[in-house]
Amino acid sequence: MSAEAADREAATSSRPCTPPQTSWFEFLLQESLLEKHLRKPCPDPAPVQLIVQFLEQASKPSVNEQNQVQPPPDNKRNRVLKLLALKVAHIDMDLATLPPTTAMAILLYNRWAIRTIVQSSFPVKQAKPGPPQLSIIFTNIISLLLQQASDSILVLEAALKLNKDLYVHTMRTLDLLAVEPGMVNGETESSTAGLKIKTEEMQCQVCYDLGAAYFQQGSTNPAVYENAREKFFRTKELIAEIGSLSLHCTIDEKRLAGYCQACDVLVPSSDSTSQQLTPYSQVHICLRSGNYQEVIKIFVEDNLTFSLPIQFRQSVLRELFQKAQQGNEALDEICFKVCACNTVRDVLEGRTISVQFNQLFLRPNKEKIDFLLEVCSRSINLEKASDTLKGNMAAFLKNVCLGLEDLQYVFMISSHELFITLLKDEERKLLVDQMRKRSPRVNLCIKPVTSFYDIPASASVTIGQLEHQLILSVDPWRIRQILIELHGMTSEREFWTVSNKWELPLVYSSVILGIKDNLTRDLVYILMAKGLHCSTVKDFAHAKQLFAACLELVTEFSPKLRQVMLNEMLLLDIYTHEAGTGQSGERPPSDLISRVRGYLEMRLPDIPFRQVISEECVAFMLNWRENEYLTLQVPAFLLQSNPFVKLGQLLAATCKELPGPKESRRTAKDLWEVVVQICSVSSQHKRGNDGRVSLIKQRESTLGIMYRYVSIKLES
Repeated sequence: MSAEAADREAATSSRPCTPPQTSWFEFLLQESLLEKHLRKPCPDPAPVQLIVQFLEQASKPSVNEQNQVQPPPDNKRNRVLKLLALKVAHIDMDLATLPPTTAMAILLYNRWAIRTIVQSSFPVKQAKPGPPQLSIIFTNIISLLLQQASDSILVLEAALKLNKDLYVHTMRTLDLLAVEPGMVNGETESSTAGLKIKTEEMQCQVCYDLGAAYFQQGSTNPAVYENAREKFFRTKELIAEIGSLSLHCTIDEKRLAGYCQACDVLVPSSDSTSQQLTPYSQVHICLRSGNYQEVIKIFVEDNLTFSLPIQFRQSVLRELFQKAQQGNEALDEICFKVCACNTVRDVLEGRTISVQFNQLFLRPNKEKIDFLLEVCSRSINLEKASDTLKGNMAAFLKNVCLGLEDLQYVFMISSHELFITLLKDEERKLLVDQMRKRSPRVNLCIKPVTSFYDIPASASVTIGQLEHQLILSVDPWRIRQILIELHGMTSEREFWTVSNKWELPLVYSSVILGIKDNLTRDLVYILMAKGLHCSTVKDFAHAKQLFAACLELVTEFSPKLRQVMLNEMLLLDIYTHEAGTGQSGERPPSDLISRVRGYLEMRLPDIPFRQVISEECVAFMLNWRENEYLTLQVPAFLLQSNPFVKLGQLLAATCKELPGPKESRRTAKDLWEVVVQICSVSSQHKRGNDGRVSLIKQRESTLGIMYRYVSIKLES
C-alpha cells in the first residue's frame, strides 16, 4: 500500500460512523417507515427534500420500444409516490422554519382541500351525467380529502401562529428556482422574491376557511360551532383591519355575514344579555324553550323594522306547521298568529297574500279578527309611514272585509280606529253598502248576531239551492264561499259528487280524493273538474281562472298536485294560442315553446301523467316547425313509452328531408311503420278517463283515424 493510500485509509477510519441516508424507494417497500422517519429530531432527508424526491420520481417520463419519450404513466407506483408526498405535507411541521414560498404552497393546498370538502357538502342541482370515470375520480378525491381533513385543519391552525409575510411564486421566481436546485430547502432569492402576501391577508383567508370547516362539522358535533363562531368573527376583525379592497384577500362578505348570524343563533355569546342578542338568536331560543308568544312579539316588532328576512320568518312558520301536524293541537292558534304577522309584513312590502293565510282564515271568528287588527295597528307608524305603506294596509283591510260573509265581523273592522284613519268616509260607506247588498239574509241589528255557521239551513237558504249555485258558478271565489257555507251546515256530505258531469281522469282523482281536509278536497276537485270542462268547451278565460285558483291552493301542501296544475295550464295555453293568434299564422311566444320543451324533457315518475298532454305538445311543435328539436332532442324514454311522440319525431324527420327524395325514403318507411303500429288495432277504443288517445273505430285495413284537438299542418 502506498503512503497516500495509507493516509486516506487512516483518515476514513478516524471519522465517526454516520447512518446512511434513507433512499426514497425504501419508503415504497415499507409503509410504516415514513412515519418513523419523520418523527426523528433531524430526519435526513428532510421533509421538503422527501416531497421533491417523491414527486420527481413520480414525474419521470418513460421511453417506449421505439425510443420515444412518453409522459409519466398513471400506474400504481406513481400514484403511491404522489400519496407519500401528500402524507409528508400533512405531517406536523413547523411552518415558521420553511421558506416563505414553500409554506405558502402548503397553505394553498390545505385551503383548497378544506374548501373542496365544504363545497361538496352543499346540495346542488343534478347536472347532466358525464362519463362514469369522472364521477369515480371525484368520489375518490373527496374520500381522500376527508381522510386528511383533520391534518389540513392542524396545518391551517398552525398558520395562524405565523408572524411573517409569505410569498407566492411568479414566473421569474420559478426560473430562479430552476437555477438553484441545490438550495430548495434554504432561504434562496426565489423564496422571498415572489408575490408578497401580508400576514393579515393570509390569516383572514385561513380564518374564513377554518370557520367554514368547523361550521360544516357542527351538524354532527354541535360543540364545534363555537370554534366556527370564533373564526368567523376573527375574519370580520381582520377585514376591518386590512380593508375590503385588499388585492390578495377576497372574502364573500355576504356569505360571511350569513355565517355570523347563524353562529349567533346556534352559539349565543356567553356574556350577551337578552337585549344584546340578535333577533335571530332570540327567535331560536324562544323556539327551543317553547316561548311562542315571544316569537309573535318579535315578529310584530319586526314589521316596523323589516330586519328579519321574510324567508327566515317563513321557515319558522313551516317549523311550527310541522309540529302542529305531528299532533300538537295547541299550536294551531300559534300558527295562525305567526301566519298573520307574516301576512301583514307581506302586505306592507307589496307582496301577494299567501295561500296559507287564506286557508287559516277560511272560518274567521272574533278572536282571529281582534288579533289581526292588533297586528295591523302595531305594524305601521301612521305619523312616519309613507303613502305606499298606508295604501297597502288600507287595501288589505278592505279586501279582508270583502271576503267576510258575516257583517258582524265586517263592522268590527270598519269601526276600528286604523280602518277609519286609512279609508275616507265615502270609501267606508260604499264598502258597507256593498256588503249589505251581497248579504241580505244577515240581520243588521245592534245586538250581536249569531254566527252564520250556527244558523239552521232552513232559515233562509237550503242546501239544495246552494248546491245548484255551486253547479252553475265558474267564479273561483264564489265556489269557495259556497263550499264554506255548505260545510258549515253539514259535515256529512261529499260535495264533489253533486254533479255527475264533474269528471276527472282517474290518475288525478285518486290523488285529490286522498286529501284529508274535506273542504280542501272538495274545492280542489271541483275547481279542476270545472276547469277541464271549460277547456273542453273552449271557454279558455274561465278555465284559466279556475286552474290559477287551484294552482295557488295546492302549491303550499302538495308538490305533486302543483306539477299537475302546471302541466294542465301548459295544455290550456297551447289550446288558447291555437284557437286565437295561431289561427292567423302568428308564431307562439318563445316562452310557450320553452315550456313545451321543458315538459317533454321532464322526467318525474311520481307525477300523475295524462298522455294527451305529451301528444298535444308534439303536435304543437310540429305545427310550428320545430323539426330540429323533435328530430334530435326529444328524450329517448319518451320515444319508447309513447308511440305518438315517436310518430311526431318521424314526421319531423320526413319534413326535414322532403327536398331530397333519396334521403327521405328511409324516414318515410319508418314513419309508415309507426302509423301502422298506431292504427292497426284489434278492438274498438275511445278516449278514456285517463286522457289517453286511441282509435275511435276499428277498420279492416291498416288505415285508421287519430283523434286530435290540434290539426297537424305538415309543410316542407
